[in-house]
Amino acid sequence: MTDSATQGIKNVLHPVSDLQAARPVYAALLGVQPVADSPYYVGFEAGGQHIGLVPGGGPQGMTSPVTYWEVPDIEAKLAEVTAAGATVKEPVRDVGGGRLVATFTDPDGNVLGVLQDP
Repeated sequence: MTDSATQGIKNVLHPVSDLQAARPVYAALLGVQPVADSPYYVGFEAGGQHIGLVPGGGPQGMTSPVTYWEVPDIEAKLAEVTAAGATVKEPVRDVGGGRLVATFTDPDGNVLGVLQDP
């Protein structure tokens, strides 16, 4: 193990089939209005976490929620989890503003994400 412990769950993305129907449900649940609202993504900030709604699972084809754990060094963490038996699903990519994300699967096929902020 390295000293690259996670800094907690930062983002949780939820695939939704109907963004218009899901938006008010999540706003009611979280008690806040979206901070990002577009046809391809709706995002909320609540309790120090970002909750995102992705219509149709987005280009990633998500079929269930994906949690993104914040890490100080995304490449080191991916190396660590793959050495432990995980398989990279989506390699590191910049999603804007220098934020790096990647996903991997555990031995049971569950998808987990990691992110590194600039």
